[in-house]
Amino acid sequence: MQDVITFALAKGRLAERAFDLLEKLGVDCSEPRNPGRQLVLWDRRSNVRFILVKPSDVPAYVDHGVADLGIVGKDTLLESGRPLYEVLDLTFGRCRLCIAGYPDQSRSQVTRATFRVATKYPHIARSFYESRGETIEIIELHGSVELGPVIGLSDVILDVVESGSTLRANGLTVLEDVCDVSARLVCNRVSMKTKRDRIRYFIDGLARQVAALQE
Repeated sequence: MQDVITFALAKGRLAERAFDLLEKLGVDCSEPRNPGRQLVLWDRRSNVRFILVKPSDVPAYVDHGVADLGIVGKDTLLESGRPLYEVLDLTFGRCRLCIAGYPDQSRSQVTRATFRVATKYPHIARSFYESRGETIEIIELHGSVELGPVIGLSDVILDVVESGSTLRANGLTVLEDVCDVSARLVCNRVSMKTKRDRIRYFIDGLARQVAALQE
């Protein structure tokens, strides 16, 4: 019998795109596409199991070996800081992690002692500024991060930017790019050894599809 391969997928658009790719590899995704109240979904013919979770939880499931493979945004992966194998850039879900604020905002213009950054990515923000020898105060938010500069809670924000329309609507602009973001395929380190053949089947198959989309 084939080894069971478990995928941890972020609910929503990333999962739907993942199903499109996996179906081309012969995986029946009809059950995870329509999960109802089920938490664990299967393609029993292919011996593939799915768990649909919050994006921020995908790295934890893969790290602890509950899932062999996961598909998650690069931003979430960086924020988690977990020791996973990042094996493939799937290229969809593209956006940017950026520092944003009011035009011409700079640290030299801030009068308070600490430079405040509002973000739901405290680990990334701290690493980004520490790499430049700068100390900041992080204001951790999980709602409308753009409110930070607008109401004076923070000087800038670090957040994902897609079209930039929300920034513009609030008089904000991108000040610096931190990194590009897209969906990534990640693998548990132990699974890469113990289930190598099946893991390679999915990595190579998905890589071929990504390459074909770029042509």
